[in-house]
Amino acid sequence: MRILVLQHLESDHPGMLRNCLSEYDIEWDAVLLEKGQEIPDLNAYDAMWVMGGPMNVWDIEKYPWLVDEKNAIRFWVEELKRPYLGICLGHQLLADALGGKCFPQDTPEIGIFEIELNNNGINDTIFNGMDERQFCLQWHFVKVKELPKNSLVLASSSLCEVQAMKVGHCAWSMQYHVEVEPETIDNWISDTDYRFSLEESLGKGVLDDIKKQATLLMPNLNSNCRKIFSNFLSVLR
Repeated sequence: MRILVLQHLESDHPGMLRNCLSEYDIEWDAVLLEKGQEIPDLNAYDAMWVMGGPMNVWDIEKYPWLVDEKNAIRFWVEELKRPYLGICLGHQLLADALGGKCFPQDTPEIGIFEIELNNNGINDTIFNGMDERQFCLQWHFVKVKELPKNSLVLASSSLCEVQAMKVGHCAWSMQYHVEVEPETIDNWISDTDYRFSLEESLGKGVLDDIKKQATLLMPNLNSNCRKIFSNFLSVLR
């Protein structure tokens, strides 16, 4: 089994999911798109993960590699029909690549927020054995506004209707960060784009509160990550 991971920044790696991959001895290849690395032959992989990043789906002039990435996602989901997991930007890219639309969110979600599964989510494989209401780490200024065809909303929050969705029979994505680990926030704020966007929207001094909340909830956040990984893995077997 081999998983292809598309990363937009070095700091936006699979996080806690790396531990899961190691524990199950699953091979994975990371492609650092911002470094100019090319997407390899997709036929060599059993699953695709697309991680987060501070760029937007429409930033193709600044990040021209987004065009190839969207084409790869479209081919993966529509032609190869193999399991896909998108996180944050990877969630938005899934929607955009398949004909949905993303727009700036009126009120950004940055920090610990609660999401709620709907009936679709409660009964979906990816959330098997998980609570209907879950706390999670959010860090986004854009949301999926219009779903692509053949898709279902699985979870929502008070500020974002499409917190999780499923496209087709085995493509899942979450707007929130299931992969969070103790070092995640520090890694993000070391990036100038992330830090600037945070301070611009919320002002300075908010990071300490976010880190305290995340630290308190980390065992629960990591437990949810492991469940999602296990559920995703069950589709691959």
